[in-house]
Amino acid sequence: MKKKICILLILIIIVSSSFLIFYKNYYKKLKSGNNISKSAENIIEYILNINSYEAELEVEVNSNKNINKYKIKQEYKDNTFKQEILEPQQIKGIITTYDGKNLKIENTNLSLTKLYNDYQNLNNNVLWLNSFVEEYKKDNNSEYEENDTQIILSNKQENTNRYTTYKKLYIDKKTLKPTQLQIQDDNKNIRIDILYKEIKIHSNTDEQILANN
Repeated sequence: MKKKICILLILIIIVSSSFLIFYKNYYKKLKSGNNISKSAENIIEYILNINSYEAELEVEVNSNKNINKYKIKQEYKDNTFKQEILEPQQIKGIITTYDGKNLKIENTNLSLTKLYNDYQNLNNNVLWLNSFVEEYKKDNNSEYEENDTQIILSNKQENTNRYTTYKKLYIDKKTLKPTQLQIQDDNKNIRIDILYKEIKIHSNTDEQILANN
């Protein structure tokens, strides 16, 4: 009888230990997967409801032969995009303005302006933050993850330019601001790396997101 009780106790201990190990592993998987905190959900909502922004960014473009670096100033407001090249020096002062229909290119150093009417090729410019936001909202492959300091939004654009297949946007959880946007090719090599040095965002959910953080 005592022997049976001992065996039963041992079985209970083994089962209990197994359950605890399973529970811890399962909990870790939940934490590392798409189980995201309420605060993070609010931040994502805030980013996805951007209606305008102003930013200064550093851009690194990796081609198969070389690497080109730029400093750019961007502004998006009232569905109009404005972008000014700050560096390199040889193209400094080139300003591009696009309202979704008409494209204007100005060279302030040479006092030259060129206007293109009914220009449709800039609607999905990968350098613009709002282009990523629109893709993310529409794409069924959109994903997100959270760590201690950042939220990372990512999506995959299939049947498109093979050099811009994957995109990742990194958001600082404290400032609620994007810090980096990476564009990767179909082999997940980084082709365009954007660092947001300064950025000011206006969102339709400003008051709500600030109240919850």
